[in-house]
Amino acid sequence: MVRLLGGLVLWIMTLYCGPKQRHGRGRGREGAGLYPELAVLGFSEGVSPALASRVARQTALLPSHEVARGELANDGLTLNIKEVHRIAKRLGAEVLTTRKRDLERYRAGEWPAGSALRGQRVGVALDGGRVRTRLVIRKQRGKGKGKKQRRRLRVEWREPKVLILFVLDEHGRMKAKTRPWIDGTFQGPDECMELLALHLHRLGASEAQQVVFLADGAPWIWERVPWVLKRVGLRAEQVLEVLDFCHAVHHVSLALAGLNLSPDERQRWYRRLRQRLRAGQAYQVTATLSLLAEEKSGTPEAWTAIRFLEKHASAGRLRYREFRRLGVPLGSGAIESAIRRVVNLRLKGTGLLWYVDNAEGMLLLRAAALTGRWQETLEHVRAAMARDRRLDWQWLGPDMPEQLKTPDDIKPPEAQPKGEIRTTDKAA
Repeated sequence: MVRLLGGLVLWIMTLYCGPKQRHGRGRGREGAGLYPELAVLGFSEGVSPALASRVARQTALLPSHEVARGELANDGLTLNIKEVHRIAKRLGAEVLTTRKRDLERYRAGEWPAGSALRGQRVGVALDGGRVRTRLVIRKQRGKGKGKKQRRRLRVEWREPKVLILFVLDEHGRMKAKTRPWIDGTFQGPDECMELLALHLHRLGASEAQQVVFLADGAPWIWERVPWVLKRVGLRAEQVLEVLDFCHAVHHVSLALAGLNLSPDERQRWYRRLRQRLRAGQAYQVTATLSLLAEEKSGTPEAWTAIRFLEKHASAGRLRYREFRRLGVPLGSGAIESAIRRVVNLRLKGTGLLWYVDNAEGMLLLRAAALTGRWQETLEHVRAAMARDRRLDWQWLGPDMPEQLKTPDDIKPPEAQPKGEIRTTDKAA
């Protein structure tokens, strides 16, 4: 059975080729069989390429699969919710599989450097979001009313790590009439930084005029930036590292909160130190806070905030006056906006619980749609799947130094209790 974009359903008699290594215990890694004549035309599981693109795009842009199904029905394309979910899930898995193959080519040194960023000023920002995921801890036994036991799920908060690359203008903003590149993963910090290295390499960042790294104070970012610079081949004079100004000011406030100051005194010191920090006087700010902490018997929290500012000042990430003169952005608003539009408005919501693979596939589909790179992404995916249609997106961690191979120990405090969870959005 073949379904076309306009809703027409055809029954076709065509050749079928089964996988060679069939052992009788499920499909295995070889996957299902193949209809060669349909595969040449891009059909997958009886769905035309145009229909798969339309359904997956609506699913990625709209808040749920059910809403997407309703919009498709309004356009004359009637599908049930399971078909919508299956089509979107399949295309998301193909995008993930293609990305894994790209990473394997990059690791093997077979991916040539590009030229899209040659001579450009480039902004690179990273951060993490929050998504509720589901993990099956007990499978269901039996069917219907006579089932012996029900399936149980464990709900976990996971942090998708998102990156964005964009071209800067002379004022430090995203250059007009340009499109950013957005990617992300649920795998971990090592995998996210390898994705960043891949994109910088394939876009030719080594020939860029300047590359500016923007982030908050998360250790998983700054500890791995040197590895990315070495992996991509960026020179020290090309790179600037900027700590988000709002996070720096927030730590000034945290340090003052740990001192024995009256509300009026704290407010006066905060305004004064914020002005100094913006003027690029980071060492004067940390020295002043250290003196105040000694005089006022600062709490351990105050000293932690002071050491945070000292560490980033010594790394050259608090030179805000110089950054403004060079036309470099002081904040990480680009990545904050990307997380809100790509992650929060689609993957977060009441009753939404995602399997990690489905969530990561949806993240990539939505990023491609919102950045205007939908057709570009699908053409690359179709070319890759035409050579090998097996779905396999589980990839090993990158070849990083052992001291950087640390698990992401930032866990959200709102851990949900174990138990069975029902969701109103069957998209997850």
